[in-house]
Amino acid sequence: MTTFAVRTSNLPAINSMTKYPSIPTYHSLDPRNGRLLDEAVPFPSLVIGTEKVDGTNSRIILLPDGTYLLGSREELLYAQGDLIGNPALGIVDALRPIADNLPAVEDDHIVVYYLEVYGGKVTAASKQYTGDKRVGHRLFDVAVIGDHREMSGWDSQRVAAWRDAGGQQFLGETTLRRTAEDTGLDLTPRLFEIDATELPTDIAETKALLDKWMPSTRVALDDDAAGRPEGIVLRSPDRAAIAKARFQDYERTLKGRSR
Repeated sequence: MTTFAVRTSNLPAINSMTKYPSIPTYHSLDPRNGRLLDEAVPFPSLVIGTEKVDGTNSRIILLPDGTYLLGSREELLYAQGDLIGNPALGIVDALRPIADNLPAVEDDHIVVYYLEVYGGKVTAASKQYTGDKRVGHRLFDVAVIGDHREMSGWDSQRVAAWRDAGGQQFLGETTLRRTAEDTGLDLTPRLFEIDATELPTDIAETKALLDKWMPSTRVALDDDAAGRPEGIVLRSPDRAAIAKARFQDYERTLKGRSR
C-alpha cells in the first residue's frame, strides 16, 4: 500500500466522500407548496432528540498522513499549513484551533468531525444565538471512512451515489458522546430519549412536542440572543434512522390547514 499524501490525493473525491448527507424532514414535504404531508419517518425503538442549531454545516477532515482539511458543507476551504484559507462564513477561523488539537487518526482511515458553526454573521438566524456577534460551534456527528483509497479512483457521480446510499459510517450515540468528551467538544444539546411508540406521528402533536422541548435555544452565546430555536433532530442510537423537525415547517403547514 502506498503512503497517503494529501498533496497528491484526489481532493474532489475526498470532498465528495466527506460531505454531510441530506437529512429528511420527519414529515415529508410536499414539493408543490412546501407544506408537510402526513407520512413520517419510522423509528424502530429508542428515539433521541437533539437541538437543531441554525448555523452553517462545517467539516474537519482528519487524514491518514496526520494532516487535516477544513470545509463547508459543499467546499474544501483550507488545508493544514496553508498560508491563506477561504474566509467563507468564518469557518476556518472557528475550526482551525479545534483541528490543531484533535488526535491524529489511527490506521488508514479518514475521520470527519461535523460541526455546526453559528452566531456571528453566519446566517440570518445568527441574532437568535447572539446579540454581540459571537461565534460558537457544536459537534453533531462523526464519520469514519475506511475505503477512501478505492473511491479515490471514482468519478464524482459514483462517489455521490455511494454517499447518498448511506456509505458513510457514523458513530453511534454512545461512541459519539465519548468522542466529544475525549476531545473537549460540546455536542448539540440532548433533549430527550423516548420510545418510538411515544413519538407522535400527527403533525399538530409533533408541533406540540417541539413547543414542549424547545421553548428557546439551549446554545445562546450571550444574554442578548433572541433565543428562537430552529427545531429538533430525531435520531436512533445507532444513527440508522435520522430526521429533522423544524418549527417553520409545522407552523406553515398548520397555518395553511386552518384557512
